[in-house]
Amino acid sequence: MKKIGFIGTGVMGKGMIRNLMKNGFELYVYNRTKEKALPLLEEGAIWCDTPALCAAGRDAVITMVGFPKDVEEVYFGENGVFAGADPGTYLVDMTTTEPQLSVKIYQEGKARGFHVVDAPVSGGEGGAVNATLSIMAGGDPEDFEACRPLWEAMGSSAVYEGKAGSGQHVKMANQIAIAGTVTGVSEAVAYAMRQGIPAEKLFETISGGAAGSWQLSNLGPKMAAGDYAPGFYIKHFIKDMGIALAEAEKAGLSLPVLSQVLEMYRGLEKEGHGDEGTQGIIQYYQE
Repeated sequence: MKKIGFIGTGVMGKGMIRNLMKNGFELYVYNRTKEKALPLLEEGAIWCDTPALCAAGRDAVITMVGFPKDVEEVYFGENGVFAGADPGTYLVDMTTTEPQLSVKIYQEGKARGFHVVDAPVSGGEGGAVNATLSIMAGGDPEDFEACRPLWEAMGSSAVYEGKAGSGQHVKMANQIAIAGTVTGVSEAVAYAMRQGIPAEKLFETISGGAAGSWQLSNLGPKMAAGDYAPGFYIKHFIKDMGIALAEAEKAGLSLPVLSQVLEMYRGLEKEGHGDEGTQGIIQYYQE
Protein backbone atom coordinates (compact mmCIF):
# COMPACT_ATOMS: atom_id res chain seq x y z
CA MET A 1 0.00 0.00 0.00
CA LYS A 2 1.85 3.04 -1.29
CA LYS A 3 -0.35 5.44 -3.26
CA ILE A 4 -3.06 7.10 -1.17
CA GLY A 5 -5.85 9.37 -2.32
CA PHE A 6 -7.00 11.71 0.45
CA ILE A 7 -10.18 13.76 0.13
CA GLY A 8 -10.60 16.58 2.66
CA THR A 9 -7.70 18.85 3.64
CA GLY A 10 -9.35 20.74 6.49
CA VAL A 11 -8.41 21.05 10.16
CA MET A 12 -8.11 17.28 10.60
CA GLY A 13 -7.07 16.22 7.12
CA LYS A 14 -3.96 18.40 6.97
CA GLY A 15 -2.27 16.73 9.92
CA MET A 16 -3.30 13.24 8.82
CA ILE A 17 -1.92 13.82 5.32
CA ARG A 18 1.37 15.14 6.66
CA ASN A 19 1.83 12.11 8.88
CA LEU A 20 1.10 9.75 6.01
CA MET A 21 3.73 11.52 3.90
CA LYS A 22 6.22 11.34 6.79
CA ASN A 23 5.70 7.59 6.78
CA GLY A 24 6.59 7.24 3.11
CA PHE A 25 3.14 7.22 1.49
CA GLU A 26 2.57 9.02 -1.81
CA LEU A 27 -0.37 11.39 -1.31
CA TYR A 28 -2.85 12.55 -3.91
CA VAL A 29 -5.30 15.10 -2.52
CA TYR A 30 -8.62 16.77 -3.32
CA ASN A 31 -10.53 19.47 -1.49
CA ARG A 32 -13.49 21.58 -2.58
CA THR A 33 -11.40 24.69 -1.86
CA LYS A 34 -7.99 24.20 -3.46
CA GLU A 35 -6.46 27.05 -1.46
CA LYS A 36 -6.72 24.97 1.71
CA ALA A 37 -4.54 22.31 0.09
CA LEU A 38 -1.78 24.61 -1.17
CA PRO A 39 0.57 24.18 1.84
CA LEU A 40 0.33 20.40 1.39
CA LEU A 41 1.14 20.68 -2.31
CA GLU A 42 4.25 22.65 -1.42
CA GLU A 43 5.23 19.79 0.89
CA GLY A 44 4.90 17.14 -1.82
CA ALA A 45 1.24 16.14 -2.05
CA ILE A 46 -0.19 15.92 -5.59
CA TRP A 47 -3.37 17.79 -6.49
CA CYS A 48 -6.35 16.11 -8.20
CA ASP A 49 -9.24 18.06 -9.72
CA THR A 50 -12.06 15.70 -8.67
CA PRO A 51 -12.68 12.94 -6.11
CA ALA A 52 -12.79 10.46 -9.01
CA LEU A 53 -9.31 11.48 -10.18
CA CYS A 54 -8.07 11.40 -6.60
CA ALA A 55 -9.29 7.81 -6.32
CA ALA A 56 -8.09 6.52 -9.69
CA GLY A 57 -5.03 4.27 -9.55
CA ARG A 58 -4.64 4.43 -5.77
CA ASP A 59 -4.09 1.59 -3.33
CA ALA A 60 -6.36 3.27 -0.79
CA VAL A 61 -8.64 6.30 -0.65
CA ILE A 62 -9.27 8.10 2.64
CA THR A 63 -12.11 10.57 3.05
CA MET A 64 -12.29 13.15 5.84
CA VAL A 65 -15.03 15.65 5.03
CA GLY A 66 -17.64 17.58 6.98
CA PHE A 67 -21.20 16.30 6.91
CA PRO A 68 -23.13 13.21 5.78
CA LYS A 69 -24.27 15.00 2.60
CA ASP A 70 -20.60 15.63 1.77
CA VAL A 71 -19.74 11.98 2.32
CA GLU A 72 -22.61 10.89 0.08
CA GLU A 73 -21.54 13.25 -2.71
CA VAL A 74 -17.89 12.26 -2.46
CA TYR A 75 -18.68 8.57 -2.90
CA PHE A 76 -21.82 8.48 -5.05
CA GLY A 77 -21.49 11.71 -7.07
CA GLU A 78 -20.90 11.80 -10.82
CA ASN A 79 -17.21 12.54 -10.22
CA GLY A 80 -17.06 10.63 -6.95
CA VAL A 81 -14.88 7.91 -5.56
CA PHE A 82 -16.97 5.04 -6.93
CA ALA A 83 -16.68 6.54 -10.41
CA GLY A 84 -12.89 6.65 -10.33
CA ALA A 85 -11.46 3.98 -8.03
CA ASP A 86 -10.17 0.69 -9.40
CA PRO A 87 -11.66 -2.57 -8.08
CA GLY A 88 -9.63 -3.85 -5.15
CA THR A 89 -8.99 -0.36 -3.76
CA TYR A 90 -9.37 0.15 0.00
CA LEU A 91 -11.94 2.87 0.69
CA VAL A 92 -11.67 4.32 4.18
CA ASP A 93 -14.15 6.94 5.36
CA MET A 94 -12.78 8.62 8.47
CA THR A 95 -15.54 11.22 8.65
CA THR A 96 -17.93 11.01 11.58
CA THR A 97 -21.19 10.32 9.80
CA GLU A 98 -24.47 8.40 9.98
CA PRO A 99 -23.94 4.66 10.64
CA GLN A 100 -26.51 3.74 7.99
CA LEU A 101 -24.56 5.76 5.41
CA SER A 102 -21.42 3.80 6.29
CA VAL A 103 -23.39 0.59 5.74
CA LYS A 104 -24.67 1.92 2.40
CA ILE A 105 -21.13 2.73 1.25
CA TYR A 106 -19.93 -0.68 2.42
CA GLN A 107 -22.67 -2.55 0.56
CA GLU A 108 -22.22 -0.57 -2.66
CA GLY A 109 -18.45 -0.80 -2.38
CA LYS A 110 -18.45 -4.57 -1.85
CA ALA A 111 -20.76 -4.99 -4.85
CA ARG A 112 -18.23 -3.07 -6.95
CA GLY A 113 -15.23 -5.04 -5.71
CA PHE A 114 -13.83 -2.57 -3.18
CA HIS A 115 -12.62 -3.06 0.40
CA VAL A 116 -14.62 -0.64 2.57
CA VAL A 117 -13.91 0.48 6.16
CA ASP A 118 -15.63 3.14 8.26
CA ALA A 119 -12.99 4.53 10.60
CA PRO A 120 -13.96 7.73 12.45
CA VAL A 121 -11.43 9.19 14.85
CA SER A 122 -11.16 11.00 18.15
CA GLY A 123 -8.40 13.34 19.24
CA GLY A 124 -9.11 16.60 17.45
CA GLU A 125 -6.58 18.69 15.58
CA GLY A 126 -3.86 17.90 18.13
CA GLY A 127 -4.33 14.19 17.58
CA ALA A 128 -4.23 14.65 13.82
CA VAL A 129 -1.04 16.72 13.98
CA ASN A 130 0.75 14.48 16.47
CA ALA A 131 -0.43 11.14 15.01
CA THR A 132 -2.15 10.24 18.28
CA LEU A 133 -5.68 9.78 16.96
CA SER A 134 -7.89 7.05 18.37
CA ILE A 135 -9.33 5.17 15.40
CA MET A 136 -12.52 3.09 15.68
CA ALA A 137 -13.21 0.90 12.67
CA GLY A 138 -16.07 -1.10 11.18
CA GLY A 139 -16.10 -3.42 8.19
CA ASP A 140 -14.42 -6.75 7.48
CA PRO A 141 -11.66 -7.71 9.93
CA GLU A 142 -9.20 -8.62 7.18
CA ASP A 143 -9.65 -5.17 5.61
CA PHE A 144 -9.03 -3.53 8.98
CA GLU A 145 -5.77 -5.48 9.31
CA ALA A 146 -4.70 -4.66 5.76
CA CYS A 147 -5.02 -0.95 6.63
CA ARG A 148 -2.87 -1.20 9.74
CA PRO A 149 0.04 0.73 8.15
CA LEU A 150 -2.38 3.62 7.68
CA TRP A 151 -3.61 3.44 11.27
CA GLU A 152 -0.05 3.39 12.58
CA ALA A 153 0.87 6.45 10.54
CA MET A 154 -2.06 8.52 11.80
CA GLY A 155 -2.95 7.29 15.27
CA SER A 156 -1.82 5.81 18.55
CA SER A 157 -4.81 3.48 18.86
CA ALA A 158 -6.87 1.55 16.30
CA VAL A 159 -9.61 -0.84 17.36
CA TYR A 160 -11.71 -3.10 15.16
CA GLU A 161 -15.27 -2.61 16.45
CA GLY A 162 -17.22 -5.02 14.25
CA LYS A 163 -19.33 -5.02 11.10
CA ALA A 164 -19.84 -2.00 8.82
CA GLY A 165 -21.18 0.97 10.76
CA SER A 166 -19.76 -0.21 14.08
CA GLY A 167 -16.97 2.35 13.98
CA GLN A 168 -19.57 5.08 13.69
CA HIS A 169 -21.62 3.72 16.59
CA VAL A 170 -18.55 3.70 18.85
CA LYS A 171 -17.77 7.26 17.72
CA MET A 172 -21.31 8.24 18.69
CA ALA A 173 -20.69 6.82 22.18
CA ASN A 174 -17.44 8.79 22.26
CA GLN A 175 -19.24 12.02 21.40
CA ILE A 176 -21.98 11.35 23.96
CA ALA A 177 -19.29 11.01 26.64
CA ILE A 178 -17.60 14.21 25.48
CA ALA A 179 -20.86 16.16 25.53
CA GLY A 180 -21.32 15.60 29.24
CA THR A 181 -17.65 16.08 30.06
CA VAL A 182 -17.02 19.31 28.15
CA THR A 183 -20.15 20.84 29.67
CA GLY A 184 -19.11 19.74 33.15
CA VAL A 185 -15.70 21.33 32.63
CA SER A 186 -17.24 24.57 31.39
CA GLU A 187 -19.52 24.74 34.41
CA ALA A 188 -16.58 24.14 36.76
CA VAL A 189 -14.55 26.87 35.06
CA ALA A 190 -17.49 29.30 35.06
CA TYR A 191 -18.13 28.62 38.75
CA ALA A 192 -14.49 29.04 39.80
CA MET A 193 -14.08 32.25 37.82
CA ARG A 194 -17.29 33.69 39.29
CA GLN A 195 -15.95 32.90 42.78
CA GLY A 196 -12.64 34.64 42.04
CA ILE A 197 -10.51 31.47 41.94
CA PRO A 198 -7.52 31.86 39.55
CA ALA A 199 -7.91 29.47 36.62
CA GLU A 200 -4.36 28.15 36.84
CA LYS A 201 -4.89 27.32 40.51
CA LEU A 202 -8.11 25.47 39.67
CA PHE A 203 -6.46 23.29 37.02
CA GLU A 204 -3.42 22.59 39.17
CA THR A 205 -5.67 21.44 41.99
CA ILE A 206 -8.33 19.30 40.31
CA SER A 207 -6.72 17.95 37.14
CA GLY A 208 -4.86 15.21 39.01
CA GLY A 209 -7.89 13.96 40.92
CA ALA A 210 -11.20 12.35 40.09
CA ALA A 211 -12.27 15.39 38.05
CA GLY A 212 -9.31 15.06 35.72
CA SER A 213 -10.01 14.52 32.01
CA TRP A 214 -8.70 15.30 28.53
CA GLN A 215 -11.35 17.99 28.24
CA LEU A 216 -10.27 19.61 31.51
CA SER A 217 -6.55 19.57 30.71
CA ASN A 218 -6.80 20.61 27.07
CA LEU A 219 -9.90 22.79 26.84
CA GLY A 220 -10.24 24.13 30.38
CA PRO A 221 -7.33 26.59 30.04
CA LYS A 222 -8.67 27.74 26.66
CA MET A 223 -12.09 28.37 28.21
CA ALA A 224 -10.54 30.45 30.97
CA ALA A 225 -8.43 32.43 28.50
CA GLY A 226 -11.27 33.08 26.06
CA ASP A 227 -9.39 31.19 23.33
CA TYR A 228 -12.02 29.78 21.00
CA ALA A 229 -9.79 28.83 18.05
CA PRO A 230 -11.11 25.51 16.69
CA GLY A 231 -9.40 22.21 17.29
CA PHE A 232 -12.85 20.73 16.65
CA TYR A 233 -15.63 22.93 15.33
CA ILE A 234 -18.85 23.56 17.24
CA LYS A 235 -20.77 23.07 13.98
CA HIS A 236 -19.27 19.60 13.55
CA PHE A 237 -19.95 18.64 17.16
CA ILE A 238 -23.57 19.68 16.66
CA LYS A 239 -23.69 17.38 13.63
CA ASP A 240 -22.25 14.51 15.65
CA MET A 241 -24.58 14.99 18.60
CA GLY A 242 -27.56 15.20 16.27
CA ILE A 243 -26.64 11.87 14.70
CA ALA A 244 -26.08 10.30 18.13
CA LEU A 245 -29.43 11.54 19.41
CA ALA A 246 -31.25 10.24 16.33
CA GLU A 247 -29.58 6.83 16.67
CA ALA A 248 -30.48 6.70 20.37
CA GLU A 249 -34.10 7.51 19.60
CA LYS A 250 -34.19 4.75 16.98
CA ALA A 251 -32.98 2.36 19.68
CA GLY A 252 -35.65 3.56 22.12
CA LEU A 253 -33.10 5.21 24.40
CA SER A 254 -33.57 8.59 26.09
CA LEU A 255 -30.40 10.67 26.54
CA PRO A 256 -31.47 13.85 28.38
CA VAL A 257 -27.95 15.17 29.02
CA LEU A 258 -27.02 14.87 25.35
CA SER A 259 -30.28 16.57 24.38
CA GLN A 260 -29.58 19.51 26.70
CA VAL A 261 -25.98 19.93 25.58
CA LEU A 262 -27.04 19.83 21.94
CA GLU A 263 -29.55 22.62 22.53
CA MET A 264 -26.88 24.69 24.28
CA TYR A 265 -24.51 24.36 21.33
CA ARG A 266 -27.27 25.05 18.82
CA GLY A 267 -28.01 28.27 20.67
CA LEU A 268 -24.37 29.31 20.35
CA GLU A 269 -24.37 28.42 16.65
CA LYS A 270 -27.40 30.66 16.09
CA GLU A 271 -25.41 33.47 17.68
CA GLY A 272 -22.59 32.98 15.16
CA HIS A 273 -20.21 30.72 17.09
CA GLY A 274 -20.40 27.65 14.84
CA ASP A 275 -16.85 28.04 13.50
CA GLU A 276 -15.34 28.24 16.97
CA GLY A 277 -13.92 25.31 18.93
CA THR A 278 -16.05 23.25 21.28
CA GLN A 279 -14.48 25.02 24.27
CA GLY A 280 -16.66 27.97 23.22
CA ILE A 281 -19.44 26.38 25.30
CA ILE A 282 -18.10 28.48 28.21
CA GLN A 283 -19.79 31.48 26.55
CA TYR A 284 -23.16 29.94 27.38
CA TYR A 285 -22.42 30.77 31.03
CA GLN A 286 -21.15 34.28 30.40
CA GLU A 287 -24.33 35.77 28.97
